[in-house]
Amino acid sequence: MYDATLVISVYDKCRELELILHALTVQNYSMSDIEIIIAEDGTNDKIADLIKHWQVNGKLNINHISQEDKGFRKNKILNKAITTSASDYMIFIDGDCIPHPEFITAHISSIDVNAVLCGRRVNLTKKSSSDITKEKIESLDYSKTKFSNVLFSALNRDKPEFSYNAEEGFIIKSDAIRKKMINKDEHILGCNFSTHKSMLVMINGFDENYEGPGLGEDSDIEFRLRLKDAKFKSVRNLAVVYHMYHPKTIEQPLNMEYFNKVKSEGNFFCKNGLIKG
Repeated sequence: MYDATLVISVYDKCRELELILHALTVQNYSMSDIEIIIAEDGTNDKIADLIKHWQVNGKLNINHISQEDKGFRKNKILNKAITTSASDYMIFIDGDCIPHPEFITAHISSIDVNAVLCGRRVNLTKKSSSDITKEKIESLDYSKTKFSNVLFSALNRDKPEFSYNAEEGFIIKSDAIRKKMINKDEHILGCNFSTHKSMLVMINGFDENYEGPGLGEDSDIEFRLRLKDAKFKSVRNLAVVYHMYHPKTIEQPLNMEYFNKVKSEGNFFCKNGLIKG
């Protein structure tokens, strides 16, 4: 039995996935105790070849699951990851988010009963994303938060479409300091959260009626878990991921319409999840 399953949701981002896998080899947690499921919403040959190379390499316990590309169906492949997983605890990241060396440790050391651990991400600029290399990961240089980057982030915060937030990369291990700095009303961000597998099974997993980006893989899950009195615990500035730059994703209006319907009905158990009907 593994200590946890790390689910990496992927769609056509081969370079980013390779960097993530390198980052997993420099974790300060024993990765022989971690199952990795690469959940691909599609069937990209380059990604398949990359994963095969890493499986032969043997440094990581990698399981690759995929599905035919029929548009955005992230929730469907995430449900498959849940049913495929061989552990009782699930950690979720996106295929464009590179974990800090202490990422796995931060999640596992913070596990709590009936709790969801909520992390955040450092939104990298286009330049800083292109600067990350295998060598910078192996040397751990990628995980060092520089004061100059924090200053640049602060001075440009009011610019339109500016989302760089280097300060999210600081690791703060003091619980007392983190409690004073962090909002107690935590929310799930789909690219960095974890919880017990049993809690996801309890609400029937991810709702596959969301077939577009936004809401379905985080806000919906959070709403339904709150209906079952789940606790939401912050691992912000503790479990850090670096989000590689890409143009802003446009959320689907139909997702919001459906989410409003879910909220009005107030049912924690979705009809189109792990179990259908």
